[in-house]
Amino acid sequence: MSIMEIIAGILIIIGSIFLFLGALGIYRMPDIYNRLQAGTKATTLGAMSLILGVGFLEPTWMLKSLVLIIFIAYSNPISSHALARATYRRGHYPLILSDDKENMDAYQEVVPHEKEKEEKI
Repeated sequence: MSIMEIIAGILIIIGSIFLFLGALGIYRMPDIYNRLQAGTKATTLGAMSLILGVGFLEPTWMLKSLVLIIFIAYSNPISSHALARATYRRGHYPLILSDDKENMDAYQEVVPHEKEKEEKI
């Protein structure tokens, strides 16, 4: 067993653990915004580690693996932001357990809630 295979195995195991923790975070979090955050961060790191491990396992695929890693590094945060913004604009607001709900929502001034729109009419 060479050092490249050991590194590949470690990276694949780390990637698998992060993917599992991302799936667990999606299952356990209370609202869509927390689920997006847990899923995006954990699965980004998990997929990158897994793909890099495959690149170490098959050195001829290393360039393709790096291209995939770069694509994932750019696309996952952008897609997560787009999903969160669309969800907010559809009226699904963050779960706020505090009594000070007025100061908790940072986007309230930019995108007024439906209740505020109805009050103005």
